[in-house]
Amino acid sequence: MSEQKNRISVRIYNENYTLVGSEDEAHLRHIAEEVNDKITAIAKMSPGLDTTRKAVLTACNIMDDYIKLKEKCDALEREVDALKKGN
Repeated sequence: MSEQKNRISVRIYNENYTLVGSEDEAHLRHIAEEVNDKITAIAKMSPGLDTTRKAVLTACNIMDDYIKLKEKCDALEREVDALKKGN
């Protein structure tokens, strides 16, 4: 049986997009808001950049955040494993 997909319309950096995902609508809207906030912040810092470059810089910033969180999560998982082995 396939998982039900939610389809919502969002506005990111003055453009309309349709997001589709198995997550609930609130989660999908939260994602869109975060992306919009990041691209808007980059646009304010570098207003001369075209939209494509702003989007790429936004993606790089989001990936940087993700990698840092992933590394922190991996370190915490290793710490938990070490603690479990110690008991």
